[in-house]
Amino acid sequence: MVQPEIFASLDIGTTSIKVVVAEYVNQQINVIGVGHERSQGLSRGVIVDIDKTVASIKRAIQKAEKKSNHTITDVIVGVPSNQVNIEPCYGMIAVSTENREITDKDVKNVLAAAKVRSVPAEREIISVMPEEFIVDGFDNIKDPRGMIGVRLELYANLITGPKTLVHNIRRCVSMAGLNIKELVVQSYANAYAAMSQSEREFGTILVDMGGGQTSVSVFHDDLLKFATVDHEGGELVTKDISTILNTSIENAEQIKLEYGYALPKDTSESEFFPVETIGKVNPERVDEHYLAEIIEARERQIFETLKKPLKKIEAFALPGGIIVTGGAASLPGVLDLAEEVFEHDVRYYIPEYVGLRNPIYTTAIGLIQYVAQLDDIHHLAQDNDKQVASPAKAQAQPAPAVRQTVESVDYYSQVKDDKVTEAPSVPAANQQQDYYGDAQANQYQDEYNDTESEEESSVDKIKKFFKDFFA
Repeated sequence: MVQPEIFASLDIGTTSIKVVVAEYVNQQINVIGVGHERSQGLSRGVIVDIDKTVASIKRAIQKAEKKSNHTITDVIVGVPSNQVNIEPCYGMIAVSTENREITDKDVKNVLAAAKVRSVPAEREIISVMPEEFIVDGFDNIKDPRGMIGVRLELYANLITGPKTLVHNIRRCVSMAGLNIKELVVQSYANAYAAMSQSEREFGTILVDMGGGQTSVSVFHDDLLKFATVDHEGGELVTKDISTILNTSIENAEQIKLEYGYALPKDTSESEFFPVETIGKVNPERVDEHYLAEIIEARERQIFETLKKPLKKIEAFALPGGIIVTGGAASLPGVLDLAEEVFEHDVRYYIPEYVGLRNPIYTTAIGLIQYVAQLDDIHHLAQDNDKQVASPAKAQAQPAPAVRQTVESVDYYSQVKDDKVTEAPSVPAANQQQDYYGDAQANQYQDEYNDTESEEESSVDKIKKFFKDFFA
């Protein structure tokens, strides 16, 4: 009988921290425990108080351990999409084994070579996502291990994030007494939870509406091609209600959940509810239509902000459509408002697992689904990220015939501004000489020919030695 593998995910959100414990067996995920705790020490998805965040994490872990009857030591941690950059990278090495068979070591070496490039000091490599391998000119190879070749090349996407943000996450997890099993960008986790593989391949837009911020990501060819964040979320809707109606944050949150609706045209001006206002003894009467106008103003602003970059990269032309998830998306009328602003059909995603039928758990369950479904090549890439902490270390490690191709990124067209980074398509393998130049390609070929000539000359010398010895 196959023993189930136990996974634990940690989603550090602005409004709440979620821990999910699940067992993975026969390609099925069974949730066995959940921990949910109110967040403290975060603002707009960023850790601003380490001690308070650590305390919140510990309480969430304790709840999950109690419900699952399992001690949690290793966790899969999500990294928010704040200022995440997606850049193409390229690596090339000579196969190191004598029989020229490509092994795990060669794959790790070419991954290290792909990361040997200029990364700003304030940024850190989160992961490398292999797109295709090329063995002696044969392209579109997903797993080159076991093949015979002289030259191994790799086209991949390099995902980097702010070093401060990543460091604070690592620090909080470590201080909570936990080990990081995997560090995953939340966009990937959400996509593996809310999208099918076909949707990720054909192209789909995913909008995650959280409490502190709203993130949008675009997947195509099963890769993250675009990600951006709007620092507005459900918390700002609550603050708007609190400010305009002159009531406390706690009352505003309760009013939003009980009477809130995102489309004023579907509400009535004759339906009233009481509001406890600050400085007055008797509660005020407010109609539902007025409340809906307050909510719509903020929600519409969020969708309009996200629409601009999506329209700029023509993401609405993708056949997968738009998926909306996240706790702030559960407010009635949000989907109808999104369809009105985006001018496309929008569907809603809610996890279907027992005890997790709430969109706030999309990222937490997605982290487990992502890691559990990773193939061997991507597992090697993640393991290599742990071994190689920075590009400088990767360069210093003794990898046979590792060739630096830092200049290759200059040949890619990229769309960048303060909040948007788009990863362009990777060039086909048969175009590589156009990118790197015929002279450079001939130089590599000459070096390989020289290597083979040296091996042949050595064999001839040995034969001549024994012939003269026994003469």
